[in-house]
Amino acid sequence: MSDTTLKVAIIQHADQGDAAANLALITHELEQAAAKGTRLALLQELHNGPYFCQNEDVVHFDLAEPVPGPSTETLGALAKRLSLVIVASLFEKRTAGLYHNTAVVLDRDGQLAGRYRKMHIPDDPGYYEKFYFTPGDLGFQPIDTSLGRLGVLVCWDQWFPEAARLMALAGAELLLYPTAIGWDMRDDDAERSRQRDAWVTVQRGHAVANGIPLLACNRVGIEPSPDPNSPGIRFWGGSFACGAQGEILVQGGEAAETLLIEIDRTRSESVRRIWPFLRDRRIEEYHDLRRRFRD
Repeated sequence: MSDTTLKVAIIQHADQGDAAANLALITHELEQAAAKGTRLALLQELHNGPYFCQNEDVVHFDLAEPVPGPSTETLGALAKRLSLVIVASLFEKRTAGLYHNTAVVLDRDGQLAGRYRKMHIPDDPGYYEKFYFTPGDLGFQPIDTSLGRLGVLVCWDQWFPEAARLMALAGAELLLYPTAIGWDMRDDDAERSRQRDAWVTVQRGHAVANGIPLLACNRVGIEPSPDPNSPGIRFWGGSFACGAQGEILVQGGEAAETLLIEIDRTRSESVRRIWPFLRDRRIEEYHDLRRRFRD
């Protein structure tokens, strides 16, 4: 990254009902952000529609699309018109019967700079993603753009320090997480607070441990479940950006909003000089990390 600061937009919103309506909202928000000098925009996980993984239904595979495809064409044209780098999140159809939860990066020239296929796939009540998504096979490889090297990961990946570390070791200058996380409507206030605090804390830890800034963009709104025995999910928003020492730079609430923040590109260098975690790693002693569990 060449300039000392980078203005970023984090766009969190509720589902608008279909892809056309969601992309129209996203277009409006990106236009407003670009007019204020934004150069990089992060969208939330599976932003084109509802979070369909609350149940297992083969009809939802009809929502998938190829990459490149209609959404990358639309977002690429938008990226070029607004001179933005856009990090988006799509349901990728690779071939019949093979689908991924895929983040794509459109560069300022409108071209597809790269993609990341979600590696960690959850299978929990209300989050039945293993039914839909094949684990990624592209590894933890940052995506090179005109604004620098972006370490793009997706939602459940954000709980795993290994994913963030491998992105940093491959030269990522910024970690970005499109996200869809919320509460079971039956959770009490204390449990809701613990879950959201843990979500923020673990990601701030990734920023600290790797000495790089981090952005997370989460959905908002209540999305009912097709299962009559489930109350649905209340997505908690809370999108945020933190710096290389985990300091919160901006944080959203539970309503739709676009967060604008300037990232200081020089801080990683200065922070890593005083906290040289990469220097002091005992890589020769970490072989057990390749084991599921040490019995």
